[in-house]
Amino acid sequence: MNILFVSLGCDKNLVDTEFMIGTLREAGHTFTNEEQEAEAIIINSCCFINDAKEESINAILEMADYKDAGSCKALIVTGCLGERYRNEIIKEIPQVDAVLGTNSYQEIAAALEEVMAGKSYERYNPLEGLPDLTAKRSLTTGGHYAHLKIAEGCNKNCTYCIIPHIRGRYRSVPMEELLAQAGELASQGVKELILVAQETTLYGVDLYGEKSLHKLLDELEKIPGIQWIRIMYCYPEEIYDGLIWSMQKNKKVCHYLDIPIQHINNEILRRMGRRTTKEELMEKLRRLKKELPDLTLRTTLICGFPGETQEMHEELMYFLNEMEFDRLGAFTYSPEEGTPAAEFEGQIEEYQKSVWQEEIMELQEEIIFDKNEEMKGRELWVMIEGKVAGGNAYVGRTYRDAPEIDGYIFVNTEETLMTGDFVKVKVTGAYEYDLIGEMIV
Repeated sequence: MNILFVSLGCDKNLVDTEFMIGTLREAGHTFTNEEQEAEAIIINSCCFINDAKEESINAILEMADYKDAGSCKALIVTGCLGERYRNEIIKEIPQVDAVLGTNSYQEIAAALEEVMAGKSYERYNPLEGLPDLTAKRSLTTGGHYAHLKIAEGCNKNCTYCIIPHIRGRYRSVPMEELLAQAGELASQGVKELILVAQETTLYGVDLYGEKSLHKLLDELEKIPGIQWIRIMYCYPEEIYDGLIWSMQKNKKVCHYLDIPIQHINNEILRRMGRRTTKEELMEKLRRLKKELPDLTLRTTLICGFPGETQEMHEELMYFLNEMEFDRLGAFTYSPEEGTPAAEFEGQIEEYQKSVWQEEIMELQEEIIFDKNEEMKGRELWVMIEGKVAGGNAYVGRTYRDAPEIDGYIFVNTEETLMTGDFVKVKVTGAYEYDLIGEMIV
């Protein structure tokens, strides 16, 4: 059967998609990127914030048109929206034949078989344990990098976040399974592993009684073929000595950390349910910069959380100007149904949220411009991502850039390069968010 897969949301969702594609491929199915050619359409949905929810609903409605037209025989919804709004989807969108929850995606082949036999199918495994991860993944990232999801769920219960309700409590993937996955990915040509979870820094606490991310890094370091290991989604209060030491000693671990702090004002942090303070955050960030002088720091912020004032926003701006994050994303607060923060007093007007977001991103643009200017003359290893059309230049990433969310470096060379190649490059110039460089022969 010819299947169209629509994967929405975060990179953690993408890993689920790749396992589902692998499962279906092993069952003998083929895949297409054309809606008109699809006999079945599967949408792996997201509902983390309102915009993601709307995108998922619109995608389902759009694909439902192909079901009505008769070209598509099966429409299946999986992922977060399916977990959270299972009853509403079945009731309001009758073209949907099956809905799978977030802990049931290994059932995708069985669901498709049942639907094609004329039966409806719903499966919502309890948000406990982990799906079967023995299926061979089909990578959608080009094959030179891959995400390694090291845990599922979250225990933090931040007041703005719905994730614990749709993904469950924190469950680490056993280390032996992760190493087997990583070895298989390396055998397929993957050179960069990007470690992801709702929170990576707590890896192992539920299985081994202690934080064990540093032990996982030590073992991943040994896998032949892997050249970069990148860590995403580190809660600042959980970063610990062993992790820092592992980053110092393991040459494959990129000196790059994604640390979503969300805000800096202590009252806002308290209302968010965050487990840190401004003072603790500043101390942790300064220590990281001292222990890893070439560390690239990425963060994300929420603008317009209930109760935020102009003074709190200005406090955040001052902090950002002082700390100078290398990478930063800012998002307007989205009140999510079923979360405590959605019921808080002091909800902020959308216009004000957008103003604060714009001011933060304008400040960050200035910071990045200065930082990129400082990069001129540096020599860095670059992973090639592709060729610029019509020229002798290639697009690549340094250790300072995670795929899809960070910048690029444009490499001028007469050499013929392939996607996934590593080359040494001298930085010669800079754009707003990107660099220019020349390959060192």
